This record gives sequence, C-alpha cells and structure tokens, in this order.
Amino acid sequence: MCGDFLLECKNMQNLANIRKDYRKATLDTTNVDQDPFRQFEKWFAEALQSEVMEPNAMHLATVNDLGKPSGRMVLLKGLENNRFVFYTNYQSKKGKELENNPACALTFFWPELERQVRIEGMASRVDPQLSDAYFQSRPRESQLGAWASPQSVMIQNRTILEQRFSEMEKKFEDLQAIPRPHQWGGYQVDPFEIEFWQGGARRLHDRVQYTKVDNIWKIFRLAP
Repeated sequence: MCGDFLLECKNMQNLANIRKDYRKATLDTTNVDQDPFRQFEKWFAEALQSEVMEPNAMHLATVNDLGKPSGRMVLLKGLENNRFVFYTNYQSKKGKELENNPACALTFFWPELERQVRIEGMASRVDPQLSDAYFQSRPRESQLGAWASPQSVMIQNRTILEQRFSEMEKKFEDLQAIPRPHQWGGYQVDPFEIEFWQGGARRLHDRVQYTKVDNIWKIFRLAP
C-alpha cells in the first residue's frame, strides 16, 4: 500500500514533464472557410474519417445561479439551423442551470488530429417535435433508461435504478413506441463565438476565432 502511494506521488510529480510537440497541420485566417459552420463540418468530417474515438463527444460548461461553473461530457446529435444540438434530462443539474442561465460553452477535443473547437453561445430547448423524433430513434433500452433515471438526484445504490428500469419495462411492455418523458428533450446552442485550435510546433499553436458582430461573422487570429 505504501509503495503504491509513493509510486502515485512520483507519477504526479512527473506531470510537469508531460508535453507533446504538435506538427500535424497549420491553420490561418487565410485558409479557413468564411462560414464557421462549414469550417466545423469540414473538421468534423475529417475527425470521422480519422476514426477519432467519439468524435461527437463535447464538454458542456454551465453556470448556476450563484455563478459557480460545472462541466460534463455530452454528445452532439445535430447541427440544425447553425445550432449545436444535444439531448438530456431537463431536470438534471445541467438542465436546471441552462433554464436559469442559458449562457454555456462547448468544447470538442480531437487529440488524434491535434485539434480543438471551442463554442460559446446561448442554449434553448428545441422544438418538442424534434425531441420526439430523436427519442423514437434511440434504442429501446435507452428510452427506458430515460424514464427510469431521475438524473442528478442522489440515490442510495444502483439497485434503485435497476428496479425502476424493470418497472418501466413492465409499464411499456405492450407499447411498440415508448412516449418521450416530458422531462427529457433537446437543447440547441446558438453560438456567438467559435474558435478553432490547431496544435503547433514549439507551442506556437494556431487559433482562429469567429465572432458574431451584428449578425456577421468576423474572423480573427489569436495568440496561443
């Protein structure tokens, strides 16, 4: 036990020595698309082609009514009308925080391509019909899970979840199409700023930022 602890401490001390020199590509304001959404689609397509693990995984940062931030990973499920769409439980921590303060941030990180995309914007609920359609596209077990889990609520153990799942299985066993829970649905993030980051040699990373000014996207280069 003591040896494991010392090894762990040694590993932590080595954190300062962990570094990587990025050299796969470059990025500049002269070679990006004038439309940030087309630029995102281009990079996302390249992430798919490169078989990046979970290319649609993104970090979602929200803020509560006391100004305290929290973050978690969610999955991008669409880019609709220039808005980034994901689905969750409206009664979860992130759902409640977005209802109180719709300002949020999304971050994609594709280490295999040495790329990152940062998005800042305002979230709002998607049309209920869109949430219904997506819910019906999910596997049945995922649908039942949405009914069974009181997301973010403290529970004593996993047994409670298993019991609730079994109850939902029985409740909907005669229905071919399970209805969407009223507390579950989608959010769309309407961005006002999008930054594309490409790792660069000698820590001189390339950063290109799109900022919406009077509904027009302006492009700037940022220092790393």
